[in-house]
Amino acid sequence: MIAPSLSALEAASVPLGSPLVRFATSADDAFVEELQAVAFGPGRFARTAFRVRERFPIDPTLSLIAEVDGSPCGSVWMTPISIGGIDGYMLGPLATHPNFRKRGAGKLLAREVSRIALERGEGSFVILVGDFDYYGPLGYVQMPEGNVQWPGPVDPKRVLLHSADPTLAVRLKGPIAAFGARKKA
Repeated sequence: MIAPSLSALEAASVPLGSPLVRFATSADDAFVEELQAVAFGPGRFARTAFRVRERFPIDPTLSLIAEVDGSPCGSVWMTPISIGGIDGYMLGPLATHPNFRKRGAGKLLAREVSRIALERGEGSFVILVGDFDYYGPLGYVQMPEGNVQWPGPVDPKRVLLHSADPTLAVRLKGPIAAFGARKKA
């Protein structure tokens, strides 16, 4: 099934159903690219998180799409990384089409992709740069300023972590490196 384009979504009336999540397929690539352009604009390529994804590719098996009444309306990616020899994931970008915002699709995507990634047992955390007011209710906590060295500027108050280990937010320190860094050493 080919995903409808954003222009088709914008022309359609907003459906009334609840969002559902599914794994992304290659048929979603154009939708995701258009969605990220709408959500973040051309400045998205200058963000530090984009630099991380340039160095360490996303895991396509952790790419999810939200749908409402069969129409794709949001997406999320995960990038496997390591910090201080501890493997985990960087969430993002997370985007919801403007016609579908405030309906729970973004939070559903963040919650599900974090759950799926951590249940694999290969990573111990999910980190992101985002708003605590949005992600805090999903189990994310603020990290101490300066614990993580990013490949560019980030607002340290927006570095958030989700982990089953409540002490990891304080213990996790170092530069962002390749997933499996400890195993390769």
